[in-house]
Amino acid sequence: MTPLIPPTAETTAPAASANHADAPRERNPLALLGHQIRYEQLSFWRNPQSMVFTFVLPIVIIGIFGAVFGGSEGQDFFFGLTGMQYYTPVIAAVSVLGACYGQLAIVLAMRRQTGVLKRLHATPLPAWVYFAGLLVHCVVVSIVDVALVFGIGALYGVDLPTHWGAVLLTLVLGAASFCALGVGVASLIKNSEAAPAVVQFIQFPLVFISGSYFPIHAELLNTIAGLLPVKPFNDAMLALFTQDAGFQWRDLAVLAAWGVIGALIAVRSFRWDPRPE
Repeated sequence: MTPLIPPTAETTAPAASANHADAPRERNPLALLGHQIRYEQLSFWRNPQSMVFTFVLPIVIIGIFGAVFGGSEGQDFFFGLTGMQYYTPVIAAVSVLGACYGQLAIVLAMRRQTGVLKRLHATPLPAWVYFAGLLVHCVVVSIVDVALVFGIGALYGVDLPTHWGAVLLTLVLGAASFCALGVGVASLIKNSEAAPAVVQFIQFPLVFISGSYFPIHAELLNTIAGLLPVKPFNDAMLALFTQDAGFQWRDLAVLAAWGVIGALIAVRSFRWDPRPE
């Protein structure tokens, strides 16, 4: 019969070392964030249909407006601007709204319905890393979209803005606010089939009353729309293009406030697993 030997530091050290070696190492949060951004980018660029329509639609729209309004003079209908001077920054703003609000809300609803979010939530990936990765991805897509619209506008004689720092801040803040609203709306969508309808139900009236399709001259409607997120973004972009202006702090403050509202809704209501029918 083998005598029992009490454990000592020497006998337990190798086992402890082995267990320590087998334990997974914690990854740097910045490395995780970089990996998540790369994943979102690869998922987007490897989906040709989604990629093409994200970029082609704004180009087609601004190209049509260029064919209609190119070479025209300033008109009172466009507040003294030419059609292209008005529509170039506005279409750029709409493209950011589509990439950061509409597309994100639908994608999150689909990922939740298919169980992707539930499986992801079971991994060690922090929630903030996942959403930060989505935000950076949407900002990158928005910058590419806006650059394409700016380029088409320049071909039709629209002067580019000179305060690029203000342009960058406006784009990033607008993208962040619309992303937060997209996550907030995704939190309220019950299933992926309803996602496009819910997104458009909210987006279409906002875009319509904010002067994205055509200028709004009704003072009351402009006042109401100015308190909502789309028109302040349009106005900030218009000021950067047409008035050689810098930071539009009032419009940026409204955008930031709506971003906070969207984030609060998301924090309180976001679900990782599908909603029971």
